[in-house]
Amino acid sequence: MCGAGIAGLTLAWHLERDGWDVELVERAAGFRDGGYLIDFYGAGLRVAERMGLRPPLLQARCPVSGVRYVDRDGRRTGGLEMSGALAEVVSLPRGVLARIVADGVRAPVRYGTTVAAAEPRGDGVAVALSDGTERHVDLLVGADGARSRVRRLVFGEEERFARYLGHHVAAYSVRDEDLGRRVGTRYQMLTVPGRMAGAYALPGGAVTLVFLRREPDPALPDDPGAALQRHYGDLGWILPEALRRRPPSDHVYYDRITQVEMDRWHRGRVVLLGDACQAVSLFAGHGASMAMAGAWVLAAELRAAAGPSGLPPAALDTALDAYERRMRPVIADVQRFGRRFVHWMAPGSRWRIAARDGVLRLAALPGARRLLLRSLTPAGHDLVPAVPEE
Repeated sequence: MCGAGIAGLTLAWHLERDGWDVELVERAAGFRDGGYLIDFYGAGLRVAERMGLRPPLLQARCPVSGVRYVDRDGRRTGGLEMSGALAEVVSLPRGVLARIVADGVRAPVRYGTTVAAAEPRGDGVAVALSDGTERHVDLLVGADGARSRVRRLVFGEEERFARYLGHHVAAYSVRDEDLGRRVGTRYQMLTVPGRMAGAYALPGGAVTLVFLRREPDPALPDDPGAALQRHYGDLGWILPEALRRRPPSDHVYYDRITQVEMDRWHRGRVVLLGDACQAVSLFAGHGASMAMAGAWVLAAELRAAAGPSGLPPAALDTALDAYERRMRPVIADVQRFGRRFVHWMAPGSRWRIAARDGVLRLAALPGARRLLLRSLTPAGHDLVPAVPEE
């Protein structure tokens, strides 16, 4: 399996328990800690519960009490409190979720290694790794992200499948207890037309800054830190101080926001998983949940198709077709939600910002909150059945 993120680790967890011999390679030099603070719920949370991971998830969750929109002076313009259905959301860094899943995976991960070549051969795939070793595997899974190496080798170049959503995203963390106290236990976000800057505090005194900017050119800047200073340095709030404290540019996460759209997720005994075939984008905010749900569905279909002698080609095709058939409509819906939600996260005009803040104020009315939450939540929650209560 290529890729030891949330999708790859979740699939490895299930396949090991079904009797597969699993080998994981990961192009990163080591385990990827940190990352965005994600809101984890829905189908992914149900998968985690079926894996027995609810206790460590609840122990690791960050105390996020709500979402607050602010102006340049830090004054509240709108927001939502984490109560009712929102209280079920588990907020935690993406890397923490991956670590919780990884703790239950027995297979070692070969870091700093990726797939250099993949060739269908007989009843499997001949795989050459970047460290010079070779493998013959029954199934090659590309769970190696939106810029998947496996996808490029087997299906074609990235440009064929990447859909740019017209925005750049950046993030970094600083350790500043005073700044953390000012941010508090809410997501705080400042929005001006075409730009959004957000901040949230983590336990231990760290504050993470996230930036979204409307940008028609997908080309990334040579100096991400300087680009952030140029585009956000004049917005007020906590940003002048936070930008002064930013790390060197090579420690700033900076990327374009894209979705991945493909006509087919498998070819022969090669299958894609997670962002490699179903990246939904930051705007959809459901990537980790869909990654775990996709891994659970793929494992279930492989388990159902397996016979006493393994997986003959016809049975494998049946399993992989069923995996796509179950996941594809859900992913398409979540991606559509992400494209709509861009106007909520990073409105392009002042009237859109005013309309968003007005909707949030209306959410305080009886019955309106449930309707708002429904409109702000993507599909897919029924993909995985809830764990039966004992």
